[in-house]
Amino acid sequence: MRWFRSLLGRRQVEHDPSRQESLLQDVRHRFGPGVQVRFAEQADTVTRLLEGDDGVAVAARIVSEFADQAHEELHAQVADLYRRSGHRFEVDRRNYRPLWEVAGPQLRYPLFALPCGFHPYVQVAAAVTVVGARAPRLVRMADPYPLLAHVFEVLDLTAAGWEYGRVRVDVDGASLAHRLISTAQQLRAAMEEPPPLPPPARHLMRRNNTIDVYDPASGQVVGGINLGAEMRPALLV
Repeated sequence: MRWFRSLLGRRQVEHDPSRQESLLQDVRHRFGPGVQVRFAEQADTVTRLLEGDDGVAVAARIVSEFADQAHEELHAQVADLYRRSGHRFEVDRRNYRPLWEVAGPQLRYPLFALPCGFHPYVQVAAAVTVVGARAPRLVRMADPYPLLAHVFEVLDLTAAGWEYGRVRVDVDGASLAHRLISTAQQLRAAMEEPPPLPPPARHLMRRNNTIDVYDPASGQVVGGINLGAEMRPALLV
């Protein structure tokens, strides 16, 4: 019965593949670190562009493509480490934390220079916002389980970068984390049978430490973020 209701919902969706491709290329090439506009303003603009069913489909593609390429980049780094040192490391998409704990100093943080051209604080931040806001519609359009896994995957890599990847937590990074947590909550709420939380999410939820958040322009501390305190009420349902 659940499959039948889902199928009925998906039949009501009308896609325009050419518009989706045009929209995807527009947000890929027109926004990013080379644009002299603050990341937050760019993300807000991209969010407005990703409207309607085509927009939410593009948003889902951005999140999935970004997560896929981050995994490919880490897998390539680990393969290179094995060739140079003979040390074998496991790259587990459901839990990157053990890899970063062991090999962190030898790894390059992957999220800022992926071939897809999407920046985590611009296109990805906008895409996860759209996915969360349209979650009830999205679960009728496509299988939400892989997308939810990708949202948690990007959150895992974001937190690992702060802890092991020498990434300073600035306002834009904290905003991305807020958006990822909110979107995971909204996707799970829209699903009839949400899956168990992945190991890195459970790990972060057991913690209660606050991390300083910096202003990217001045370098001054302007607040703090406590991932565990945010994730527990959002995801323990």
